[in-house]
Amino acid sequence: MANTETALKECLSSIDGATAAALVDYTSGMALGTLGGGKDFNLEIAAAGNTDVVRSKLRTMEHLGLNDEIEDILITLSSQYHLVRLLKGRGGNGLFLYLVLDSTRANLAMARHQLRRIEADLEV
Repeated sequence: MANTETALKECLSSIDGATAAALVDYTSGMALGTLGGGKDFNLEIAAAGNTDVVRSKLRTMEHLGLNDEIEDILITLSSQYHLVRLLKGRGGNGLFLYLVLDSTRANLAMARHQLRRIEADLEV
């Protein structure tokens, strides 16, 4: 079982093109842990903003009567992929892993596969 710091380090070291990662509580909008980013990319602001995305999608699903779960949400920009993976089980309710990828270096299918594996090992 990996803790938050170990899981975030694994995101950046094992996923090609990963430039930033965070574990976020979407009930509060607060990042519980962050790694990467930098002066040109404020990971705290990005984490809070993606909280709004998750909440909005959950609300929409409720209004539509969809009895399903979000696995992940993908946002594609011209130079980046932003991947939001909602956690399930072992205290993960209300949390998501947020991963930022350089789209020129990332393999999106492999990134999703690796993020699922990291999620399964994460102990919150």
